[in-house]
Amino acid sequence: MYNVLLVDDERIILDGISRMVDWSSLQTELMGTARNGVEAFEIIQRQAPDIIISDIRMPGMDGLELVARVHEAYPHIRFVLLSGFGEFDYASRAMQYGVKHYLLKPTNEGKIGEALKEIVAELEQETSKESFVRNMKAELEKVMPHVKEQFLKEFVTNKTYGKVDWDYFRSLFKLDFDYQIRLLLFQLEEGFEFELLFAIKNIAQEILVSPLLSTTIGNHVLILLEESDQMDQLHERIYHIRDTFQSYYKRDVTIALSEPSHITQARTLYRQCLHLLNYRFYLGEGSLITRKDTEGSQEASPKELGWDEERLNMSVRSGHREEAEAALRAFIGGLKEAQLDIDVTKSYVIQQFVSLVRQCAPEEMNHYFTQIPLIVEMNTLQTIQTFMENVVITMTERFYGLNKVKHSAIVQKVIDVITSQLGNSELSLNWVAHEMLYMNADYLGKLFKKETGEKFSNYVMKARINRATELIAEDADIKIFELAERLGFGDNPQYFSQVFKKYRGSTPSEYMKSTDTSAF
Repeated sequence: MYNVLLVDDERIILDGISRMVDWSSLQTELMGTARNGVEAFEIIQRQAPDIIISDIRMPGMDGLELVARVHEAYPHIRFVLLSGFGEFDYASRAMQYGVKHYLLKPTNEGKIGEALKEIVAELEQETSKESFVRNMKAELEKVMPHVKEQFLKEFVTNKTYGKVDWDYFRSLFKLDFDYQIRLLLFQLEEGFEFELLFAIKNIAQEILVSPLLSTTIGNHVLILLEESDQMDQLHERIYHIRDTFQSYYKRDVTIALSEPSHITQARTLYRQCLHLLNYRFYLGEGSLITRKDTEGSQEASPKELGWDEERLNMSVRSGHREEAEAALRAFIGGLKEAQLDIDVTKSYVIQQFVSLVRQCAPEEMNHYFTQIPLIVEMNTLQTIQTFMENVVITMTERFYGLNKVKHSAIVQKVIDVITSQLGNSELSLNWVAHEMLYMNADYLGKLFKKETGEKFSNYVMKARINRATELIAEDADIKIFELAERLGFGDNPQYFSQVFKKYRGSTPSEYMKSTDTSAF
């Protein structure tokens, strides 16, 4: 029902129209009457009717004045004006305020009913239109976030977009910013799941505090931020996003932060972020990567890398695990420092891997060669290092096992030589290696220590002092200088005594006396 206010200074007309019109059949209800414009306007201010039926000629405030004041304050209220013959001038003036219905007195129920029907139809049409507009706005508000996401996605990936497009969308979406921005690009590691992308986006929107725009592109989350001069705080928030996501979902996310620029350069900044993400190969998954992190990268030549693949091969062949692991760390460290093109880096790794594999037995070689495609697919240098560590350790232990028997035989020969040559003053590691076994002295020394747990020189000294105690036990009257000569100390009994005391805690003379005393 639409409320109607009836205004006329003649009581008989008010009563007549009030009674003769079937208000309810016209979807209206007579809410009240007024005798002049002043009284009517007070009612209007209190109750705001939908329709006013008013005489034009009234004392105090006539109908035209009432129309003018109501139109200014309540433009939605509709009027039906009543006037006597010859007052068309008044009616024409009322039309400028949107009054369409003008009835001559005396009027009747039919004419008033027709006017009300037209006004009710207009009001219902307007209500329907307003409802449609409200619904459209509500729907638009629902889809607007998705539209903005799509816009950002298109804006950074479509090379035909530029400043004109930005100005259009800025107006369309009522985006009230036109200043320096940065792009933040998150990459989900270990697979792709929409749910996790949305989780990253929601966490980021909450922690970053009102990012300007955001969207998802492939396995990336893209966020557009206003440039800030508080970069330390921004970095802390980005790390907070990463750590929060990791704590909930146990997955890594790598982040690239662009340099600042105008929004119209968003496509360039997006390509910059994609380029930065490539450096996660060197910096590791879960890193925050900026242009500063990549400034040392260069296209190095093989000579600049400075790597000798035989260093690692020799360590593995010899079965020395610690040396092999150190050589591998040096190799990976060199690659990380050089920061070559990723494909070039992988080619170096494959070259070293193949060189290692060629040392294995044929059946092992075939097994390892099938793993080369895995290296090609690896996303980070850390992953490659872990893979290579497993290979190096396995190979090194295998070679150690193969070499152990051979090594033990060599070391036993050394021990036999030491036993037979205790009295030889020339007995030394170099002498045994060159004159007796024809081997590299350094290699033989390492092998001897690995097998016996002692350096060659210490082993010889212990053997000589042990033999000295045996000789003393056999002949208590043996002279010190005789012991020195018989055990390779030549004519230097004083040095022999010093060595004896170091290993036995007493001089040979003191040892002999203690032995004599214990015999009683």
